[in-house]
Amino acid sequence: MFAAECPTRQMLDRIGDKWTVLVVQVLDQGPMRFNGLKRRIGGVSQKMLAQTLRHLERDGLVSRHVFPTTPVTVEYALTPLGRTLVGALTPLIVWSEGKIGEVEAARATFDAREPAGWA
Repeated sequence: MFAAECPTRQMLDRIGDKWTVLVVQVLDQGPMRFNGLKRRIGGVSQKMLAQTLRHLERDGLVSRHVFPTTPVTVEYALTPLGRTLVGALTPLIVWSEGKIGEVEAARATFDAREPAGWA
């Protein structure tokens, strides 16, 4: 995975993306339409959400179902492979939520120090 062209590195880049983590967590609650996802995930732009969903669909983690309505309705859902990602991400999310106080304290300590020339 340390080689620049390693496919595992590409996958780590995908699942390490904050928008991927948030989309997967929301879709774990059930299928959702694009605007529902956009409303649920604060701060995501339409372009970034569309790009994230496209990447997740390409990787087989999310399915896209088009309903023949007027206007067209599109619904996104986790695939079985995507559900396995939820299991991998959940401990990371729990850790993040449990340790954010310690991280914020470390940041405050770091920011209060005199800047020491970074190389």
